[in-house]
Amino acid sequence: MDILHMILSFLKSSGFAAIQWQQLFMIIIGLTLIYLGIKKEYEPLLLIPIGFGAILSNFPLTGLRSEGGLLYYFYFGIKSGIFPPLIFLGIGAMTDFSPLLSKPYTFLLGAAAQFGIFGTLIGAKLLGFNFNEAASIAIIGGADGPTAIYLTSKLAEHLLGPIAVAAYSYMALVPIIQPPIIKLLTTKKERQTVMSEVHPIPKKIRIIFPIILTISASLLVPASTPLIGMLMLGNIFRESGVVDRLSKTSQNELINIVTILLGVSVGSKMSAEEFLTIRTIMIIGLGLVAFSIGTAAGVLMGKLMYWLSGRKINPMIGAAGVSAVPMAARVVQKLGQEENPANFLLMNAMGPNVAGVIGSAVAAGILLSIAG
Repeated sequence: MDILHMILSFLKSSGFAAIQWQQLFMIIIGLTLIYLGIKKEYEPLLLIPIGFGAILSNFPLTGLRSEGGLLYYFYFGIKSGIFPPLIFLGIGAMTDFSPLLSKPYTFLLGAAAQFGIFGTLIGAKLLGFNFNEAASIAIIGGADGPTAIYLTSKLAEHLLGPIAVAAYSYMALVPIIQPPIIKLLTTKKERQTVMSEVHPIPKKIRIIFPIILTISASLLVPASTPLIGMLMLGNIFRESGVVDRLSKTSQNELINIVTILLGVSVGSKMSAEEFLTIRTIMIIGLGLVAFSIGTAAGVLMGKLMYWLSGRKINPMIGAAGVSAVPMAARVVQKLGQEENPANFLLMNAMGPNVAGVIGSAVAAGILLSIAG
């Protein structure tokens, strides 16, 4: 009897006795994210750790999310605002700004694509979200996961789980979401437009650019400095040519380590009590609206440039103004090839694509400034 009593006591103290259906449902969602990352290759570098973090955070009695638990310390990197800027450091080291500098007008396409952020901000407010929550939801329209996480951790930490999942899901679904919008807003003739090649940019300009942009953005929108500053520091590592070790570390070891910690930390905020709410459904829906509006605004700006340039600019490159680098640019390249096999738009689309990264970081800074 003593042995039976010990077994029963052990089972009562185990997670099997404490687990609830809501936690089981969230574990299934975590497994689904891992499946999408492995089988469909949708943002695997983030969906896999996010999915596993969601599984870990929904096991009962583990203490992982409590003060002193493993996930509690992991999440400190997000709460303190460290992880997203470090991701931007790696992105900057991997990014070539030459397409943007070669055709500076693509800055406008990146700026236009941010309209989805501010348009959705109004919609979220009308649906009853306060300003901080609405701003965090709207930033999904920038299609920039680290920026969405950074802003949400500052303004609406309780919404981090659904916003992060929505942001990275829509980034992964760029090849599915964008083509119908592009085709709806452009004609076959416009999509067949062949653009001039991107010309090389002198090294001196490539070094001066990130310095000038950091100074300008930091003085104009101080709240954007952590993201813009790290993005441009990484780019200086790349372009200077004298700190190859720092550049490679930023592009590889550092960003890989931070991506693991960031993904698991985001997953830790996907507990059943925080995620399974009607607000989560609203956030995912608003995120899709934000991303769609951003894509449409970029394409419409591209159409305007098409006519003003005497039909020399392919309006599709405006869709790359969202900062899903380089997926949005690849979508434009693929559509261009389908319409005209001799059309190579990738480098032209990279201009607005990297402009979108800058634009989303500045937009986040503006929203932070308004929120006070």
